[in-house]
Amino acid sequence: SAKDMKHRLGFLLQKSDSCDYSSSQGKKEKISSSQRLSQEEVRKWADSLENLIHHERGLAAFRAFLKSEYSEENIEFWVSCEDYKKTKSPAKLSPKARKIYDEFISVQATKEVNLDSCTREKTSHNVLEPTLSCFDEAQRKIFTLMEKDSYRRFLKSPYYLDLVSPPGAGCGPENCKRNHTHTLDCNSNIISQCA
Repeated sequence: SAKDMKHRLGFLLQKSDSCDYSSSQGKKEKISSSQRLSQEEVRKWADSLENLIHHERGLAAFRAFLKSEYSEENIEFWVSCEDYKKTKSPAKLSPKARKIYDEFISVQATKEVNLDSCTREKTSHNVLEPTLSCFDEAQRKIFTLMEKDSYRRFLKSPYYLDLVSPPGAGCGPENCKRNHTHTLDCNSNIISQCA
């Protein structure tokens, strides 16, 4: 249910705020402050899908939203392509390309993405002799599809709205501990204290 997903997302946001207590104090402060989610950062997610998915927490929130709509294959494909483009060893290109193709593009793909036949055919051809750019066109098409469709719905969903506009200052750490469903409603400064 949406309530369960909201709770899980709140847990994820809290969990990423925790830091390694065995490290030095300076390092802890650096990690903690860099992982704190500000309202300004969250508002930037509404500027573009790129801002959203290039932010670790934005990507997590968007992925949770897509999961709630049973359409997470698009963001998983996009992330797989980003990872693929970072492949250093030419020997790893072919097996990685085949794995992405089998998982997202082939006719029997377990998480088939919605591509037109021309892009699908071109990508199939590219995978025969893979390069770092062999999925670029397909990735661009899926990005555009997400941008025009699910991204707009995400911005109107509780997954985003509860992060960008907390209902008021009345949500302190004690309330977060008492009522886990309000975790996302808390001011971002408080989110890190609610773990």
